Amino acid sequence: MDEMTDDTQHELSPLDRKITDVFPQHTVRKDLVGDIKGNAVVPTYVLEFLLSQFATTTDALSIESGVKRVQEILAQHYVHRDEATLIQSKIREKGHYRIIDKVQVTLNERLDRYEASFSNLNIRQVVVDPEIVKKNEKLLVTGIWCICRIGYAYTGEKDEVPWRLDSLKPVQMATDDVHNFIEGRKSFSTEEWIDLLMQSIGFNPELFSDRAKLLLLVRMIPFVERNFNVIELGPKGTGKSHIYSEFSPHGMLISGGEISVAKLFVNNATGRVGLVGFWDTVAFDEFAGRSKKAGKELVDIMKNYMANKTFSRGVEQIPGEASLVFVGNTDHDVPTMLKHSDLFEALPPQYHDPAFLDRIHAYIPGWEFEQIRSEMFTDGYGFVVDYLAEVLHNLRDLDYSDRFNPYFELSSSLSTRDKDGIRKTFSGLMKLVYPSGEASAEQIEPLLRLAIEGRKRVKDQLCRIDTTMTAVDFAYTKTGSETPVTVKTFEEIDYPKLYWRQHTDDDESDETIPEGVLPEAEEQQTTQAEENPSAAQPTLSPLERKQALAKPGEVTLDENDRGWSYNKLFGPYVAGAQHLELTDPYIRVSHQMRNLAEFLEMVRNNADPHQPVHVHLITKEDGDVYRAKQQLEMFAQLKHNYVQMGIELTFAFDDAIHDRELRTDTGWKISLGRGLDIFQRYSDKDWLNPETRIQQMRRIKSCTFIYRRDDDVLTGKEMQN
Repeated sequence: MDEMTDDTQHELSPLDRKITDVFPQHTVRKDLVGDIKGNAVVPTYVLEFLLSQFATTTDALSIESGVKRVQEILAQHYVHRDEATLIQSKIREKGHYRIIDKVQVTLNERLDRYEASFSNLNIRQVVVDPEIVKKNEKLLVTGIWCICRIGYAYTGEKDEVPWRLDSLKPVQMATDDVHNFIEGRKSFSTEEWIDLLMQSIGFNPELFSDRAKLLLLVRMIPFVERNFNVIELGPKGTGKSHIYSEFSPHGMLISGGEISVAKLFVNNATGRVGLVGFWDTVAFDEFAGRSKKAGKELVDIMKNYMANKTFSRGVEQIPGEASLVFVGNTDHDVPTMLKHSDLFEALPPQYHDPAFLDRIHAYIPGWEFEQIRSEMFTDGYGFVVDYLAEVLHNLRDLDYSDRFNPYFELSSSLSTRDKDGIRKTFSGLMKLVYPSGEASAEQIEPLLRLAIEGRKRVKDQLCRIDTTMTAVDFAYTKTGSETPVTVKTFEEIDYPKLYWRQHTDDDESDETIPEGVLPEAEEQQTTQAEENPSAAQPTLSPLERKQALAKPGEVTLDENDRGWSYNKLFGPYVAGAQHLELTDPYIRVSHQMRNLAEFLEMVRNNADPHQPVHVHLITKEDGDVYRAKQQLEMFAQLKHNYVQMGIELTFAFDDAIHDRELRTDTGWKISLGRGLDIFQRYSDKDWLNPETRIQQMRRIKSCTFIYRRDDDVLTGKEMQN
């Protein structure tokens, strides 16, 4: 008992407190699933369904009691295959017994009755009331997990089946709670809400960058958007198929990637509709593999369904709403695929077809995900997955594909299929992040960019495969502006030569490292040689050579670019300075503090090693009392740490500031478009990730820097005042 109490003690984070306060009846602590699962091979949504009945609370004793109760239910009622005979005996001796099992129903045409088979209990031909089948039609397809009451009554009649199905309850939510879901969303910031969704699918948001979080949300779009076709190819072990098997009772994962036309669409012999007629999402696992085969009839009917949302085998047109997901492993890294073939190279030949691929709405770059590690899983609170799955199921009725129209216009060169892909991806992301459909232009833009990128990745590869296909401009224009904003994929940014030109086997160029990403010393040496050859004259000291590189001008960084660092942007301008004044209103949270620390390191590396440097920061105080205390503590820690390196850090709060700038006592004034916050969010928890240690490896936010001489030279006395 003491051990259980220790396990259930849990300190709530501010986000966990908000989650459980706003959604008290629909949340569960995610690590409890692993604690109770044991050797029960059941989907996560089944376990969380049980937890939601007994352990939806934050009280340690209540959680302990609830977990114990769920463990007892699984121990007593979950049917293990090797214990099937024992459970059958219990049903016979007691006359009835409650079980948890996967149930599938078929129609016995000879006897004109429905009969159920139980996967683990290993009994068949159990008579089912037609009313149960009418209420749960998915029983007729591949079966669903249920809590059942099984009876036994033997009379000795010939061909009698003694088993009886007394009651059946599917393990899934039956209520539509979309309204309360949307209302609850208003209590969360965008960042908090995305973190809540991350915790709901079992991941610790602190270990994922902002981009990684959004890409994970793209995996969820098939559950919230009808007829959404998406593909994800990438290395093994990145969790590509996990969400489609464990997340929702409305999803079906087909292992192996091979399936018959009759099973997927319609059986002409019986007229029975297949998977796409009953499930929200049908996912094909292990879809890649050059040796795999697929019949022409399957590929053709799949292409027709993906394009027209209907299917037919020569009898009648049948509508379907299922989204199709294709996931598989790649054999090579990105530069190798781009050099020798394309990003679809791992697909079977029958699917490596422009007509099929053009019907894909988005391509998720699986190579951007890290391999799943145990520390990536959360112990925080999230939605009970069957509750979230049911809400997303009901959000499929909404259409948010036009919600960017008041703020942005897509390029007119885009084809109809390009626009459809972008709009469907965008609509799905809106439902997930802003389920009310209301968001500002600033909030909408990153979702639109990601939607464009997903379709662009498909189209650009199609242009490689089919030389007759015309490349288009994947760009958008902001309302009131005439300048289009071009969207690039990360592969295009990192490997531009490989991305846009055909390579031969004798091409010896090495592009395994993204262009522009150089070690700091090499970067500086290259810059000196190219921009200021005279700086290499032996008459100048190293510090003077750095200072000689500083010139007035303007630098604009493109969204998601790489190869930039504080040293490249500021090094020559702070070289030799003894007094610097940094104005940045947003130095509050951990990643902003990390930016400040790296800025101070850059200043130290460009300073006279024999002279101390004074850096004065002007920023805003956090409005939250708790976070303001943390802000002061982090400033104190930075001040203590860097004074030992010859950096004296002082700071002052000014809630009236808006502009971001850097001034030096060497006569430079730099306008900072975003302040120090120029990098896309990434996780700093993984020290094996080069992004954690090398700024040039990080993605950039779009921003502009203006460098000019300052006639009003900053002085140390001015800073003290």
